[in-house]
Amino acid sequence: MCTEIRPVFHRLALCAARWAGRLCVCVSLLSFVGVGLFHGPAMAQDLFDRTTKTKSLLTGEAGYRLTVFAEIPNARSIAVAPELKGVFVGTRGPNLYFARDDNGDGVAETVNLIGDDFKMANGIAYQPGTLFVADQHRIVSYDLDGFDGKTLGRPRILFTNLPDERHHGWRYAALSPDGARLFVAVGAPCNICKVSGLEGTIISIPTAGGAPKVYATGIRNSVGLTFHPDTNELWFTDNGGDRLGDDIPREELNRASQPGGFYGYPWYAGNDTRSPQFDDEEIPGDPIFPEFTFNAHNAPLGLTFDDGDALVALHGSWNRTIPDGYKVMRVEFRDGKAVTANPFLSGFLRSNGEVIGRPVDVKHYVDGSILISDDHASVIWRMVPNG
Repeated sequence: MCTEIRPVFHRLALCAARWAGRLCVCVSLLSFVGVGLFHGPAMAQDLFDRTTKTKSLLTGEAGYRLTVFAEIPNARSIAVAPELKGVFVGTRGPNLYFARDDNGDGVAETVNLIGDDFKMANGIAYQPGTLFVADQHRIVSYDLDGFDGKTLGRPRILFTNLPDERHHGWRYAALSPDGARLFVAVGAPCNICKVSGLEGTIISIPTAGGAPKVYATGIRNSVGLTFHPDTNELWFTDNGGDRLGDDIPREELNRASQPGGFYGYPWYAGNDTRSPQFDDEEIPGDPIFPEFTFNAHNAPLGLTFDDGDALVALHGSWNRTIPDGYKVMRVEFRDGKAVTANPFLSGFLRSNGEVIGRPVDVKHYVDGSILISDDHASVIWRMVPNG
């Protein structure tokens, strides 16, 4: 099934200040036909107005300016496809999209619904010629030879025995630096509980398909994986346990220098906080503690490395007395160690408690800008470096 989401007013935008050091916000107004968001010029104008207002309330790191790449319902995982002049965008639901930027100006001219039959199309990865999708219950790939940006062919089944549980069933995927293996995070199907099989792990499989290898264990729910561009080490986020208080446990940014690491769950609820259900049990191995932590319930998700630092999307709290998170943080590194964090893009949480956006994924675009998906505002933001 394929639905093209066409701009109602072709690339309607305020383009007067493209020069003089500013990039105009060329926002395609999208009529999300068939996906229930809106249709028709009036509703398209409403979305344009809402997105423009949201953008005006956000604050970016000095040296960057904020624009809009595309408006996509429930936009989550991003996979940039330079050869196809576009970006694949997954969702925490059945839909998968492709946003095409034909002329490379950093604004998608069209957004197409290219698949709508997934259980959870959150985990996606791309390499030239192939799209990988880590669904809730299985991992598949698509041959992109002849891909027109509108329709995917039949999937090739790579692995079928992922734990088929909706709780923490939204996968995240990343390709190894050599492109030979696909890494997939498999969350625990609960808040804090004993796990079995592939639950609570990061696995890898050959990109051609086959039996998985468990790369790391003791992970509650990672929804962000990336490889360090210099060391090729795997880094991943992990969300801590809920209902233990407003300020515990801390949320995690982890490094996996080699396979076989154990990261503490469920004996640890997050960071060095013991899980009350298992605090009298002997821990089966020496846990690896995180390289850096965030406030409890900040929900760190997607991440990428940028100029030696890590950019981490904090999706934001849902069960904290005073909401927290809701920003993209730059985690600064010194001598290979994460030492501090400062906002890269913020303002999604207003002073009155209103939430106007929730960052999910962070990826570099082909022109050196940075794409940030937002499943609350249904937008992919673009941070463009000045100069």
